[in-house]
Parts: sequence; C-alpha cells; structure tokens
Amino acid sequence: MGVYFNPANDGFKEIVNGNYIDKTGLISLMNDRINTTDKLVCISRPRRFGKSFAADMLCAYYSCACDSRALFDGLEIADCESFKSHLNKYNVISLDMAAAISALKRKEKSIHSLVDFITAGIREEIVSEYPELKEVLDISDCIKKCVDITKREFVFVIDEWDAVIREAKEDNDTQQSYLDLLREWFKNRNFTPKVVAAAYMTGILPIKKDGSESAVSDFEEFTILDPGPFTRFTGFTEQEVLTLSEKYGRDSSLIKKWYDGYDFDTIGAIYNPYSVMEAVKSGDYSSHWRKTSAAENLITYINMDEEGLQADILKLLSGEHLRVNTRNFKNDFESFSSKEDVLTLLIHLGYLSYDKNSQTVRIPNEEVKQEFTDILDNPKHTKLIKLISMSEKLLSDTLAGNEKAVAKAIENVRESNYAPQYYNNEQALRYAVKFAYIVCVDRFMKIEELPTGKGLADVVFVPKKNTAYPAIIIELKWDKDENGAMDQINDRKYETALSGYVGEIVKVGISYDADKKIHSCKIEKVHV
Repeated sequence: MGVYFNPANDGFKEIVNGNYIDKTGLISLMNDRINTTDKLVCISRPRRFGKSFAADMLCAYYSCACDSRALFDGLEIADCESFKSHLNKYNVISLDMAAAISALKRKEKSIHSLVDFITAGIREEIVSEYPELKEVLDISDCIKKCVDITKREFVFVIDEWDAVIREAKEDNDTQQSYLDLLREWFKNRNFTPKVVAAAYMTGILPIKKDGSESAVSDFEEFTILDPGPFTRFTGFTEQEVLTLSEKYGRDSSLIKKWYDGYDFDTIGAIYNPYSVMEAVKSGDYSSHWRKTSAAENLITYINMDEEGLQADILKLLSGEHLRVNTRNFKNDFESFSSKEDVLTLLIHLGYLSYDKNSQTVRIPNEEVKQEFTDILDNPKHTKLIKLISMSEKLLSDTLAGNEKAVAKAIENVRESNYAPQYYNNEQALRYAVKFAYIVCVDRFMKIEELPTGKGLADVVFVPKKNTAYPAIIIELKWDKDENGAMDQINDRKYETALSGYVGEIVKVGISYDADKKIHSCKIEKVHV
C-alpha cells in the first residue's frame, strides 16, 4: 500500500468516522462506466465542494490493497447490484496534484521536475510490491506489466488535475510534459484499452477549449454549469442539510440563508458542503469560505472592471440576476475577452450561481455576498466608492425624512446606466430603488414582496442584529402619487408583518410619474 499505488482506505475511514453525508451513490455511476467508452470522467467544481472526499472514497472502494466492505456497509452503494462486483478489485493510481506541487516546493525543487517526481514515486511503489519489475524503467511499461502480473486493470483517481496548468501557467515545457503523460495514459491505443478500467479526475476549471489540453479531450466533462447525473454529488442537498441541522440543533433557515443558492432543476437546492459542516459544528453562521484560498484571485478579477464589471457586481449585490453568455469562456485564468468571461470564471469558482434555463447568474448566498462586500471596501475602487457614497447619503436622507433628497437620488439612478434599459413599469422602478439602496446589503436583511396579511410590501429592510438602524418599509407606485403609496402602507398595516420587531419603522412611499418623468417621495415614522 502506497501513496500513489494502491493506497489504503485510511482517508475515507476518517471521513466516515466523522459526520459523513452519504455520497457513495457516485460510485454506482462510475461502476456503470467501467470498461466502456464512457470510462473517462472529469468533474470540475469550486474549491471546498468535496472533490477530495470523493477521490478518497473512490480509492477506498476500488483499491485491491485493502478490504473496505465494512466501511461501505449501510451506505447507499452497498444496496447497488454492482457493489460486490467492483469492491477492492482494481489496482489504483491516486494522484493529488496540488499536494504533489506542495511537496516539490517543500523540497525546494522546481515544478519543472514534477512529472519525473510523480512517475518515479509511482514506479518505486509498484516495484516495491512487485520486485520483478525492477528492470522496467518506463512508467507506462511498468504499469502495463503490472496488469500482466496481477490480472487487474487500473482505476486512475486524479484530484486537482488542473493544478499543474494553473501553477505552471508561464512554463510551457512543464505543462507539455504533464499533458504528454496524461496523453500516454488516456489517449493511447496501446495503453488505455488494456490498462485503464476507469479514470476519475477533478479540477476547478473545465478543460480548455483551444485544444492545448487535447490529452484529456476524451474525458466526459461535468462542470458546475451542468453537472448532469453527478448533480446530487455536487454539494449537500436540502434534505441532507435539514438532517444535519436537526442532529446539531442548528437553525436550518440561517444555514439556508448563508450557504444555499446553487440550484439545479433535477435536485433543487445545493449547499456549499464545507461551510455547512463548519457552521453546524461551531454554530457560527458566517463566511467560512474566506478562511480558505478560494478568494485569492477574486479582487484581481473585480479590479479588471471589464466593460463595467464593477457596476454589474453592485447590481448583483442589490439582488438582481444578470444574463451571461458562458459559451466563449476559454476555461483558464488569463484569457478574458469580455466581462462575461470574468463572470463565467466566477461561476466556476463558486462566487456566482448559474441558472441554465434563463442563462442568468446571481450571488448565491450571504456567505458569498460577504466576500463581495468586503472587496467593495477596497479604496482602489473609486467608481464604486462614488456609487456607495451616493447610496450612503440616500440611506441617511431616508432616515432623516428628507423626501426631496430621496426622490432626487432615485432620479439620479434612473438617469444613470444602472437603471433598466426600459424604464416603463413598477418592476423597473423596484430595480432602481434596490440599486439605489445598495449600502443596505450588508446592514439589513432585504425582503421583497413581504406578505402582510392584506397585501405584499414591495421592499422591506430589516436591520441586522447589533445595528442601530430602524426597519424600512418601501412601497412603490407607477403613475400614482406618493401619497397613494403611503396610504397603502398605512391602510394595510404593513408594519404588522414584522412580527417580533421592536423599534422604529421608517415608512417610505416612492412613486414615478411617467408623463413628467419625475419621482416623488413620502416618508413617515412610527414606533412599534
């Protein structure tokens, strides 16, 4: 049993001994692909979405160097017809490319030697187990001879396969030698059919579209844009989170608010698994993602401000959905030809969730929203600072009851390029208002169309704990005056919908006269 060749099941054993959410159904999907034309699978997911856990699980299941029956008893895969047929029946090569790069750095070796480092390690472990292969120096020949001796094919499990491409982005020779190795294994008629029973690779980004990574072009890809049959293994499902919440006595509604948001038609809600586990264990509902390296490049991408990207980020923060063309993205960290490329990258990194049907993106949850709001505090963002300053004044004027100033601020938004292209209905007015109050994002909980018993309040801002702000109820009217908006708030007693809230409520009626093209505002205050 080695690090690379036929690893033990220790990694998965630790996972199962913890608070394991059963994702072994993924094994059944891989079993169906063994020794078929679909046996090469590449899964791309954001960091901290369980890629390494899945790799450990597959190694424990397929590796012939251990007996994992007891580990899988009682789990979903144990009830599948294919369970016994493939359990611990294969030679396994397991590679964690990010870990291999770290090992090289620790030994103060150049990444240029990575392929030699990996292949030497694999060969050493195979020869240690089968000394008769000592004279076989070529790694691929050594693996083929191992199949001859053991009568067992190989399952390859490669975690973070694209770490080399990312780390050696300026080193074409290193990239080429690595891709040549993958081509030798997975695109070789004299090797692949005889040796490879299946291969499972994970990465952050999909395979590049320019053909430079053709060594892995035969892999069937399942990305975060369309995970296909692997969707329910992308993260935690709604039911899995409810089970965890009950077990730990946690508030499932807060967990949903902070970590949900990656929705798919076939499954529904998908949660960030790492952050959910951190939250249920600690009871701390906050951003756990920032404590990882996932945000390392986010500031760089926002600073690029491609075609008004920063303004679009503000729109997303205000709760809007933006249409994005993901088809032209080159699947790398460098080749950006438009802001849509940057937005597509942010989908793959987990900062935006994507709706395949509407082809729109949004900020998925409070955790990710916090990452963006922290970035907006960066003093380099002069355009954003100006916009935020305008919004800050609007909030201040609202709380002070300065009706003319509030109407003027909404008017300024309408006249800017941040308003909808067609400013012709109440939805457009709502959009402008939400954008104008952008600073409320990290200070209030925003509720749209809050049910009140006698209607729906258009926009409600409820102050977060440990803030001194009052609640704000906003009613919007198109082609009706501001007094009508205020009358509706009062007549329908919208404030009663804020059950349990004690303190001041600022009621704001905002209207737009389409003929005169002017906004007007009415503000009243009440204590409850």
